[in-house]
Amino acid sequence: MSALGSRTVETPRGAKIRVYEAGSGDPLVFLHGAGGLLPDDPFVVKLAERFHVFAPCLPGYEDSTGEEDLRDMLGITLHTADVVEALGLERPTLVGHSMGGMIAAEMAAVAPASVERLVLICPAGLWDDEQPIADLFGTLPFELPALLFHDPEVGAALLTAGLDFTDMGALADFMVTNSKRLGMAGKILFPIPDRGLSERLYRIQARTLILWGESDKLIPPSYGNAFQAAIAGSELRTIAEAGHMLPIEQPQAVLEAIASL
Repeated sequence: MSALGSRTVETPRGAKIRVYEAGSGDPLVFLHGAGGLLPDDPFVVKLAERFHVFAPCLPGYEDSTGEEDLRDMLGITLHTADVVEALGLERPTLVGHSMGGMIAAEMAAVAPASVERLVLICPAGLWDDEQPIADLFGTLPFELPALLFHDPEVGAALLTAGLDFTDMGALADFMVTNSKRLGMAGKILFPIPDRGLSERLYRIQARTLILWGESDKLIPPSYGNAFQAAIAGSELRTIAEAGHMLPIEQPQAVLEAIASL
């Protein structure tokens, strides 16, 4: 991530967390999804045009440590709050994508006074038997671009990041890294991402914006309506020509929406 600065912060529980940082202006914390952050993550770079962005990596991602101590959703929520505190931030704008959106919503529900502005981008956390969320853990790598992106060809290029999967060494490294990430993500999302968030969303007091890709195939856009109904005063916007990876496919539209909050 050469385009972004980075540093390590330590939480009171001893977790050492890689945090990418860029930009100036009002502080904004971005919480990534199950796939982590892309190299020179274009969405974080885009956010830095308007904000001072902090993008912490969950334990198990990059070289962040401490995943063995996080056993449930409350632990993960409090861990992330500890990271924000370790960064010396008070009431930053909190933005979360997918799994990160679920964590952000939990933070705003558990400690309502600590979050003033909240942006949930295609967040996980709810479950509807009639509109089930696709099984990310049972999806083969070659199936991911069509599941996650409006444009699968663009998605395939981004997900492989130029790796040649005919190179067995490169493939092995990818599989090891991916298994660490999914091991952490599984604590939140597997087998379904229902950890009782629906029972806590009423506690959120932050000014809340919910963004959804119009062609999201991982988490159907109908979930946006459920989040909006549960969070008083929240606003829902859908964005065309974007799937679940909305921040990557339509970064300018997402930035403008966040800046208008």
